[in-house]
Amino acid sequence: MKPKPKPAGCPTGERQRDVEAALVDLGSFGPITVDGKQSPADCKAIKSFQQRYGISPAEGRAGPTTAGVAKRLAATDPAKCRAGTGLTFCVDLTNQTVFAMRGGKVILGPTVTRTGMAGGYQTPAGNYKINFRNIKEWSNPYEVWLPYWQHFVDGMGFHETTTYIHNGAIGSHGCVNLLPADARKLWSLGKVGTPVHVYGRRPGT
Repeated sequence: MKPKPKPAGCPTGERQRDVEAALVDLGSFGPITVDGKQSPADCKAIKSFQQRYGISPAEGRAGPTTAGVAKRLAATDPAKCRAGTGLTFCVDLTNQTVFAMRGGKVILGPTVTRTGMAGGYQTPAGNYKINFRNIKEWSNPYEVWLPYWQHFVDGMGFHETTTYIHNGAIGSHGCVNLLPADARKLWSLGKVGTPVHVYGRRPGT
């Protein structure tokens, strides 16, 4: 009787060590050894990370997209968000991340976002407040539904992404795009009047 073939492990990507180091910094995806070598524990942790942040394919390979996302999340410093004692939504344009704070503590995120692209669509840094919310808003200029819409300045707001969020070649028209689960969580926290602090600058804009 032939022995059963062993299940294939995760392929090793060209950014293995970078991903390992960033996931160790994040500290919430299981035990990882920073040695640039794929192991069963690394495989499990990287897959979990990819699934959490909508990276496709979620096969455990440490490629450029996974490394970029992990490094952006690890580099996000909540202390840079000028949050008060109440709830504040924070948008780090430089690292393309979003998080929510209350009483000086992060209660959601940091998670990934995609903000306004170059060509006059940049998301402006500043201090704002949520002034309109709609569970499903229709965008007249772009003819698309914007789920979990929370508006804060001009025609811009938080909403669930309508495209693959990790396509860095494109961006929004100023809105703060979120993964579906994160858009729902931010919606559940927010209300009209919730402060929004946007800071930094998206690279390339």
